[in-house]
Amino acid sequence: MVRDDSPAIAALKGGVVAIGNFDGVHRGHRTVIAAATRRAKTLGGPAVALTFEPHPRRFLRPDSPLFRLTDEATKLRLLAASGLDGALVLTFDKALASLSAEDFITRILVGRLAVKGVAIGFDFHYGKDRRGSPGFLAAEGARLGFAVEILPPLEDEGRPVSSGSIRAALAAGRVIEAAELIGHPWFVTGTIIPGDRRGHGLGYPTANLRLDPECGLKHGIYAVRARVHGEVRDGVASFGRRPTFDDGPPLLEVHLFDFSGELYGAAIDVAFLGWIRAEAKFAKIEDLIARMDEDARLARETLARTGATFPPLGTFVEG
Repeated sequence: MVRDDSPAIAALKGGVVAIGNFDGVHRGHRTVIAAATRRAKTLGGPAVALTFEPHPRRFLRPDSPLFRLTDEATKLRLLAASGLDGALVLTFDKALASLSAEDFITRILVGRLAVKGVAIGFDFHYGKDRRGSPGFLAAEGARLGFAVEILPPLEDEGRPVSSGSIRAALAAGRVIEAAELIGHPWFVTGTIIPGDRRGHGLGYPTANLRLDPECGLKHGIYAVRARVHGEVRDGVASFGRRPTFDDGPPLLEVHLFDFSGELYGAAIDVAFLGWIRAEAKFAKIEDLIARMDEDARLARETLARTGATFPPLGTFVEG
């Protein structure tokens, strides 16, 4: 993985580039990536992802909330597992936002990457004020000597496969639908933080994570599968404000089945495989515990039907 104009970019030159924000690295994105990898094999160069950080929308509209499906590190882990040889991350700042469509092509695609080919989605726009269109890129590619493949929109049973559709599904708690659109379960990554140990007293100790404040996942109880310390374990999780206790800031609390031990400070991936119910306020602790017992039972049933499903993850060597 290379950033901006690092000298390590030499290893990515002369290849075929898949360009996009790739938030979620969903099935639509992977059609673009697959097109780039196919052409790279034909032409004998590396297959490379070209992506942008921060997300352009966050830079261009900083006051507008953005529910990112994947943070930068997670996006790169998914890209690394998709068959690409490397990735170039461009810092999306004032200088890049001001670059004309023509200069984006000549300075970055040709000058910096010496591309032999490019793959993009039908709706990819670039350059100042997003004036660069797929058609213009194809025409410039023909003039400058590289092929451009424009991938059409992808649908799943009439649903558009897009980051927006996935965000909407997650906002409604429809994690199975989100997984169908992504191609694997949606997941989050974080560092386990200390909690108030209330779960221990209830018989359900939890690993706690603070998610991005702009995370739009519906508050509720989910069947989850988590990877921590290299092991994958089933569990049940609550994401929300804990209305029975403090109604505080949103927190993800993950109870791992058949596990005991301390995990504070560990990195964890948590994949959401099933919706159980909305969060609720209970008048009695006994009622809450009874409901948690039922939640755990339902989560085990859900997870037993999913096999060993877990998101594919890889790692790029950073240059």
